[in-house]
Amino acid sequence: MRKWICLTAIGTLLLGGATAQNGGKLAEVRERGELVCGVNGTFPGFGIVNEAGEFEGFDVDFCRAIAVAVLGDATAVRFRPLSAQERFTAVQTGEVDVLLRNTTWSSSRDTDVGLDFGPVNFYDGVGFMVRADSGVDDLQGLEGLRIGVQSGTTTELNLADVLGALDIQYEPVIYETADQLVVAYDQGAVDAWTTDKSGLATYLPTLQDPSAHKILDATISKEPLAPAVLQGDDQWRDVVSWVLYGLFNAEEYGITSQNVAEQAETSQIPDVQRLLGVEPETVEQLGLEATAIRDAIAAVGNYGEIYNRNLGPDTQFNLPRGLNAQWSDGGLIYGIPFR
Repeated sequence: MRKWICLTAIGTLLLGGATAQNGGKLAEVRERGELVCGVNGTFPGFGIVNEAGEFEGFDVDFCRAIAVAVLGDATAVRFRPLSAQERFTAVQTGEVDVLLRNTTWSSSRDTDVGLDFGPVNFYDGVGFMVRADSGVDDLQGLEGLRIGVQSGTTTELNLADVLGALDIQYEPVIYETADQLVVAYDQGAVDAWTTDKSGLATYLPTLQDPSAHKILDATISKEPLAPAVLQGDDQWRDVVSWVLYGLFNAEEYGITSQNVAEQAETSQIPDVQRLLGVEPETVEQLGLEATAIRDAIAAVGNYGEIYNRNLGPDTQFNLPRGLNAQWSDGGLIYGIPFR
């Protein structure tokens, strides 16, 4: 399987290089008139289909922001729901233009799998959920338990690495999809389950009795979640990256979907003028219209607005910002300067 992935990546890299010579992914998306974005279709808060049949969530909003910046239209997106097993092949074969599906940036994915990553848009870590009356309070308490985990994820590898190093014996129970895993845990087929802590927190309200479960304090890994594109097209990677940096910077400067037009007219801050296209060269150098970032902010909001709308205190999840706060507030969200 590893050799197949590597050969696939090499083949698609060659195709990606040929495409770049003909204008690259940016030109392809514009000619198509639609961005194809690989997402999670079953992850509450991040990527899910709502009762109206529409995609919504934290990652989904970043897809819409890229569509606005490139095509001028937040609705010019075709969402492709992907399983953990499907997601990398979808990028390698060009089925999707960008992957925004709670995907961890790691060395093997950045090399052997053939992906290029944009900036981290969510800092996470793997944790565990158990029943509140289980008596389990730490990793040692997992000894002898059946632990559910999704296949094709870094979580599966982290579980083996960390518990193995601690000589904690357990029975891994592998499920193909997150939905299957959550149902199995909720019905008692496994004693605990593990995934990124964001996933534990957002799936918790969907259980039959959320109060009957708890998330352990322990975090066993670093999971920097970031958008991914196919290697070989630097301009497209830059477009994806700088749209996100634009949303990071907008929050830092207090630019919101409500005041972005006013800021473009009145701000005397050079960084803001460049970000919003008042001084057009910086954004135009990306191959975008001067107002691309301004338009994206107007359509979906800055990073904080996206976070709060999908995960914040007014949602059922109420996820604290933590590491996902701005750098000036003790977090790791740091917008690279537009200059």
